[in-house]
Amino acid sequence: MSSLLSHSNDPPRIRKSLSDSSPTSSPATVKSPRHERLSRLNSSGSSDVPNDTSTNHAESYFLRRENRLSARKRAEEESANNDYKKMYEKALATNQRLKSRLETSKQELAMIQDQLQRAQGRAEQCGSNMLETQKKESHTLQKTIADMEEQLKIKADLKMENQRLKDENGALIRVITKLSN
Repeated sequence: MSSLLSHSNDPPRIRKSLSDSSPTSSPATVKSPRHERLSRLNSSGSSDVPNDTSTNHAESYFLRRENRLSARKRAEEESANNDYKKMYEKALATNQRLKSRLETSKQELAMIQDQLQRAQGRAEQCGSNMLETQKKESHTLQKTIADMEEQLKIKADLKMENQRLKDENGALIRVITKLSN
């Protein structure tokens, strides 16, 4: 019997039932194997007075220990819940900040695309204006070339006629000099 009541360094094993896993179970209903053995010994009819006080002492020890463990567990759960709340709030804040940055980026993208379209429209207009200008210049240059070619033909004709007139003038001068001699 003294081996049952000896205080060893081994922590008592706690049996877990389905009712123990629920958060509403009271710590007084959780019984360790040692506590169950003590209660069985008490019910067996042993009426030793020193044994009863040691049993009561052991029972109260286990009850206090179980109460401390359950209180610690509840405190850990509450701190974990608070940690989850903090993490959730931090995640919400981060999401809001990222959403606002995304919206700003979308607005900038739309503005840049609009500017790009306007620039392309100007380039097309400039390109079409340049094309029209080039066509006009080309047409003007073709006219000028045609006029110059025509002037070159006229000049060639005038040179030929000038040469013919010089030849004719020389022939007339010879005829006049023969007649006057």
